[in-house]
Amino acid sequence: MSSQRVHSAQHTVLVAAPAGVVYGLLVDAPRWPVLLAPYVHVERVDFDGTVENLRLWHLRDGHVRSALARRVLHPRERRIEFEWRDALLPGAPTSGAWSVTPDGDERCLLTLRHERPAGPGETPGILETDVRAGLEALRRAAGHWDRLDELLLSFEDSVYVSGSAELVYDFLYRIEDWVDLVPDVEWAQVTEDQPGVQATVLHTCAPETGETILSEAVRLCFPAAGRIVHKETVTPDPVAAHYGEWYLEPDETGVRVVSAHHVMLRESAVEAVLGGGALLVDARRYVREWLGRSSTEALSLARWHAESAVRRLR
Repeated sequence: MSSQRVHSAQHTVLVAAPAGVVYGLLVDAPRWPVLLAPYVHVERVDFDGTVENLRLWHLRDGHVRSALARRVLHPRERRIEFEWRDALLPGAPTSGAWSVTPDGDERCLLTLRHERPAGPGETPGILETDVRAGLEALRRAAGHWDRLDELLLSFEDSVYVSGSAELVYDFLYRIEDWVDLVPDVEWAQVTEDQPGVQATVLHTCAPETGETILSEAVRLCFPAAGRIVHKETVTPDPVAAHYGEWYLEPDETGVRVVSAHHVMLRESAVEAVLGGGALLVDARRYVREWLGRSSTEALSLARWHAESAVRRLR
């Protein structure tokens, strides 16, 4: 019988945050897309309080990969064991554990252990790099623990459409056409190498200065569920991370269309964008108004697109 080689790696970092806070960030996997750069979207499939199953989409080598993860939570020991199976690569899963050990009241030691089968061309150094990168991403996110309430911003805008959910979804999906339809979109490029996975590049007009803003994003399209999830991979200041979703809620007469946003602010860029003396509260207001304006314009045009088609059929 042939045996497959297994690579393993384990590292520990010191984190400037309480152990309970760091463990809480690890537990809250659906919030990872706004906290941890590689994650595009995380869905909790089921959870019984101890064992949970997740579906994850993440960026690896510039490509979106999906995976299924099973996690066992041990809150008293602040340890999470996991198995991670790539949806496109059948075989033995990656396994490992996160563990958090207090080091005083406001510091802790965070350890990540990984074991995974050696794929074609994969060396132990690749796994070492992945483990260190995972630890560093969590360390940076946790370092803001005392200001997360100020740095994180979530909101929704919505509109009711007396028309077809399919037509609304079609408008939201065809983002490459927005350059001719949405006022603040100056240029758009869309690449869809995998069905339902779009890489987008947009040039939009800044709300106050009129300058061109570059943003790049990954979009996951779920037409059967009436959802499009998006994660920006290049963000304009003062936004450090931006994750959101368009989703449709049909009823007997039409459909409610929602644009949801989750934002992490970049505190160091606030004054550069808004002027000397600007505070996080000013940045929150600025981002809410800016993204809200863009969402509202797109929602209004989606409604016009769907309702106009209905009127033409009458």
